[in-house]
Amino acid sequence: MSDTEPAGNGKTLEQGTSPGTGPGAAGRRAPLGAPATRGRTTIADGVVEKIAGLAARDVVGVHALGTGLSRTFGAVRDRVPGGKSQTRGVKAEVGEVQTALDLDIVVEYGVSIVEVAHGVRENVIAAVERMTGLEVVEVNIAVGDVKLPDDDDDEEPEQRVQ
Repeated sequence: MSDTEPAGNGKTLEQGTSPGTGPGAAGRRAPLGAPATRGRTTIADGVVEKIAGLAARDVVGVHALGTGLSRTFGAVRDRVPGGKSQTRGVKAEVGEVQTALDLDIVVEYGVSIVEVAHGVRENVIAAVERMTGLEVVEVNIAVGDVKLPDDDDDEEPEQRVQ
């Protein structure tokens, strides 16, 4: 086999060149450009949601993420091996270069909701922008509940028979 093969349109293509390089380009390689221009990276909504959920949980005063109904279903899902969801209470809309987030949180009783929301917003924006390179245009936070000190929803119920 030789260095040239007939292409589908009857033209010959030399090894190491690319089609469409024009006349007089035989024997030269087409410039490929910077590595960043040689493909496309897409980030799924779920990836951004997981990053935001983990960042929000790191803020002092956040008890949980999600509304009452999603937390109830989540408690059942958490008991299934591998079923724990990091994205409960987080919704992301991801575009080409920007993202917007909606979070539903439950705060601890006694904390300043304004300060917790501010901390969540800062932490989520920093984590998402650092890890994805996307610009976070908004983080909407809905505080759906307050965890009272005597709420036992996270503890195992006492056994009636021992």
